[in-house]
Amino acid sequence: MAHIDLGLDEKEFPGITGPMHYRPETAAPLNELAEVLLRAPHSLPPGERELIAAYVSGRNECTFCCSSHSAFAAVQLDGGMTLVDQVRADLETAPVPAKLRALLRIAGAVQISGREVTTDMIAAARAEGATEVEIHDTVLIAAAFCMFNRYVDGLGTFAPEDRDAYTPMAHQIVEFGYRRSGDVRPVG
Repeated sequence: MAHIDLGLDEKEFPGITGPMHYRPETAAPLNELAEVLLRAPHSLPPGERELIAAYVSGRNECTFCCSSHSAFAAVQLDGGMTLVDQVRADLETAPVPAKLRALLRIAGAVQISGREVTTDMIAAARAEGATEVEIHDTVLIAAAFCMFNRYVDGLGTFAPEDRDAYTPMAHQIVEFGYRRSGDVRPVG
């Protein structure tokens, strides 16, 4: 049970969806931020940006955000959930492009502290072809997901344990985006 009464069935509105229904006036800008960072036109495909969100959420041990964004990444990446699991288990051996690996290293550093990002990490990402916007947005995705993770876990929201519960949510996000994420719920 969530730490506060959200006035909702937590199994019907798990994770961030409950607090977003509770405070729609704060949900709107948070959803807009997620939409811009994860789905807007960009040189990094949406699946890779979702993978950054899942990676950071996993490092923060946020079950709902890690599970949901892992599913969101998986339905948009050729390697599917196998690739997502490989990245989360061992970034250094996961079969991802060198540029994405360099950006994920930056995201992992941001997850610890923004001050953990080094000039060498940025230079390595640039050397692999990362643009200034890609570096900027990687840092912002990582920072935003630290906030989202703390929002979800700080309120003690419910997270389905069954990974398959997140797949219908993933298809809804891919089709409709985050602006309508208040309507997104796990099925099953």
